Amino acid sequence: MDKQYTIAKEATFSGIGLHTGNLATLTFKPAPANSGVTFHRVDLPDSPAIKADVNNVTDTSRGTTISNGDANVHTVEHVLAAVVGAGLDNLDIEVDANETPLGDGSSLPFTEVLQEAGRVEQDADRTYITITEPVHYQNGEVQLTILPADEMRITMTIDFNHVAIGTQHATFTLIGDTFNEELSSARTFCFLREVKELQDKGLIRGGTLENAVVVGDESILNDDLRYDNEMVRHKILDLYGDIFLIGGRIKGHVIAVKSGHATHVEFTKKIRKSLEGAKKPAAPIVPEPILTVNDIKNIIPHRYPVLLVDRVVEYEPNVVVRGLKNVTNNEPFFNGHWPDNPVMPGVLIIEALAQVTSVLIFGPEGPSDERRAYFMGIDQCKFRKIVVPGDQLILEATTIKLRRNAARVLGKAYVNGAVVAEAEMMFILR
Repeated sequence: MDKQYTIAKEATFSGIGLHTGNLATLTFKPAPANSGVTFHRVDLPDSPAIKADVNNVTDTSRGTTISNGDANVHTVEHVLAAVVGAGLDNLDIEVDANETPLGDGSSLPFTEVLQEAGRVEQDADRTYITITEPVHYQNGEVQLTILPADEMRITMTIDFNHVAIGTQHATFTLIGDTFNEELSSARTFCFLREVKELQDKGLIRGGTLENAVVVGDESILNDDLRYDNEMVRHKILDLYGDIFLIGGRIKGHVIAVKSGHATHVEFTKKIRKSLEGAKKPAAPIVPEPILTVNDIKNIIPHRYPVLLVDRVVEYEPNVVVRGLKNVTNNEPFFNGHWPDNPVMPGVLIIEALAQVTSVLIFGPEGPSDERRAYFMGIDQCKFRKIVVPGDQLILEATTIKLRRNAARVLGKAYVNGAVVAEAEMMFILR
């Protein structure tokens, strides 16, 4: 099992914010196991904490903003991508302004600072968010899908109607140093034609050719690119940081087409909702009976109040039979057996197992003559949990040995999937 990690010592990084243009300093500090990543606005009274969680996202205008009341931190995605890429799980990040510093427009400055700080193993196992069922999100041309996988993998396609970008496609399995070596240095980008519009909206006040790739009408205005496909790599970086807001590391394959911060956040929320739904137990479905209570009366002579099997739901000749008993507060034995704290008598659970065993011995058609099964012995009997009104007993009998005049079976009674009683039962057939 992997362990959780935090940094070995404090580390800082300063610079201006991309959108606000404000000077900011980040101070990375070790955090306890199982605490996750939390930003602290140390420039505000009481240093309000803002958990890096998708439910705290309040804006996705060309970046991801998280908030706690009036306290917010803009453009957290590059920092979070560096944190998860550095193999860290728990971190307190102090910031003295309302936006993280941009650096060179990539995650590289944060990656380098965190690498210099080192990391330390913590006494807690790392819990992965494992995808077991596909989740799909679509909004117009944007598509995001996550599939089950053994590792975190991102496949991204972008498509811009521009001669300098066109269609770019890339896929990376994000294990080991892959993020640091292949993605962390990919810079954010924007189109020159968008600059005036974004500035009018109060954005990219800190943007320059030193911290972003600027795409002109026909070419890239920067001197060079770090990768031929730097744009799609940066989009993967953004998604990596945004999806970490789900609250941990994912094992799954994300396939993204034309996505951005807003759709990353909506997709992450949909994944979380899907996972929470999977944790909730489905409404119980009572199996269709193979034998009803009236059929059971043709096999065994028992009648109310001693008939303790309501139906048989599974039968494999000479191998196994499963039946059920719905325990209600109206059971006659509750009148005299702990009436103020009704608990089903253990001997009656064994009796119910014996009754369902009759189906295993004689089959659904019942005995062909007047033979009956009588108890000859009980071994290895254990009562593991109490059974109370409202429980549904699943009664299972499995053949150990079956002869013409004797039978030995293993009986187990379950409630909600847990064994409540079990015993080896021997019968003589007469």
